[in-house]
Amino acid sequence: MRAVIQRVKRAQVSVDGEVVSKIGKGLLVLIGVGNKDTHAAADYIAEKIINLRIFEDAHEKMNLSLKDISGELLVVSQFTLYGDCRKGKRPSFTDSARPDIAKSIFDYLLDKLSHLGVTNVQSGVFAAHMDVELINDGPVTILIDSDKAF
Repeated sequence: MRAVIQRVKRAQVSVDGEVVSKIGKGLLVLIGVGNKDTHAAADYIAEKIINLRIFEDAHEKMNLSLKDISGELLVVSQFTLYGDCRKGKRPSFTDSARPDIAKSIFDYLLDKLSHLGVTNVQSGVFAAHMDVELINDGPVTILIDSDKAF
C-alpha cells in the first residue's frame, strides 16, 4: 500500500460538481492499494498516518501528530500510485489491486483510522472521477510505502 500524505489547511473532494467531503486543518492522504496488499499493510499505513509528527509545535518544529492537534483527515483512493513508468511512456498499472479487492482494503483502512482516535475521517468516492482541492500547508508532502520501498 502506498500513501501520499499532505499537510493541509483545508481540502475537499467533489464528484460531478458536488462537494462530497471536506476537511479543515489536517491531512489529505492519497491511497494506492497494490495487488499483494493485505489488512496488515492497511494497519501499518493507518498507524503511520495518525502518528506521523509533521505538525509544528510552539517552537516551530515538526513535533506533533494528527492526533496531537485534533486534526481532520481526508482519504482518497488513487490506483495510479502504482503506475509503473520505468518502461515506455505509458504507465502500467499491473501492480494495482483489482477494484473489488482494493475497495475492501480501502474500506478497512477507513474503519481502522476511525478507531485510532481521529475525530473526523472523510473520504472521496471509490473509483469515481474526483476533483480534489487543497491548500497544502508548508508545503509538507510525505510518501509512505507498506513494503518500505521508500
